[in-house]
Amino acid sequence: MMRTFAIAVDSSCDLPEQYIKDNNIDIIPMLFSLDDTDHPGGSFQDISAKDFYSALKAGGVAKTTQINPGDYVEFFTKYAERGTDIICLILSGQLSGSYENAVGAAREVSEKYPERTIVPIDSLTATAGHGLLTMLAVEKGEEGLSAAETAEWINQKKDYLFSFFTVDDLKFLHRGGRLSRFSAVAGSLLSVKPLLNVSPEGSLKLKDKVRGRKTALDTLVSHIRRCVADGAELDTVTISHCDCEADATKLAESIKSAFAAKRVVLTPMGPVIGAHTGPGAIAVFIVGEINRAEYEKKYYPE
Repeated sequence: MMRTFAIAVDSSCDLPEQYIKDNNIDIIPMLFSLDDTDHPGGSFQDISAKDFYSALKAGGVAKTTQINPGDYVEFFTKYAERGTDIICLILSGQLSGSYENAVGAAREVSEKYPERTIVPIDSLTATAGHGLLTMLAVEKGEEGLSAAETAEWINQKKDYLFSFFTVDDLKFLHRGGRLSRFSAVAGSLLSVKPLLNVSPEGSLKLKDKVRGRKTALDTLVSHIRRCVADGAELDTVTISHCDCEADATKLAESIKSAFAAKRVVLTPMGPVIGAHTGPGAIAVFIVGEINRAEYEKKYYPE
């Protein structure tokens, strides 16, 4: 069935380029700079992933910029003038001000075009988790749901979407303001591989520390197992990585074996998130059978 509404995402979603083209998804770029050189495309259009992460390894400094309200107003107006409804999935509001800007812009455009449905959605996650929600939105649109119905379904489903990360060095998350100095220093001093997740509110949290890369990847699989019933088969899993495709491929194979996953999408982590996680980061995203708040209470009680 033909989708009746537009889907837009910011460039932090890290969806494969072919998928974006095949499913007519509109990308709103989140700008970034590397050593004071601006890259307006918001992704790896004018610099390769390998060159970007090599620069970070050599001490380069990357900075990212949120999408401003005016850009959202222009974007939403384009669709409203066409008579097209739109949902826009956005990087977690705890990690960027873009979502708040989109809400204000949608309100402004809706006042001028009250007959149109314009719904910004806080993904409460990042990178390929944001991408996974977008893939689910595409599926719902193809099933015949309206923009409003799809947005309602996504807002319920995102509470079951889990985001598990491991990084090589916490200094990037600390430098970007995504992690406290205490957590960053604690991880570095112990020479461990940190394991993080995205909280139910959408912020990055350091959860565990293990020794060795292999143990870290194995632990990611163990954390997935917490979220699903014994013997459950996963539908779609997304994995993003920062110039460490071999490790990401091993993780994908482990997940396919452990959970008979029907589809595992492997993608480079783009510069918007990679600037803050640093080289060597790997993130995996699944839809679980327990919601995120219950998971936190069960495994990380205060």
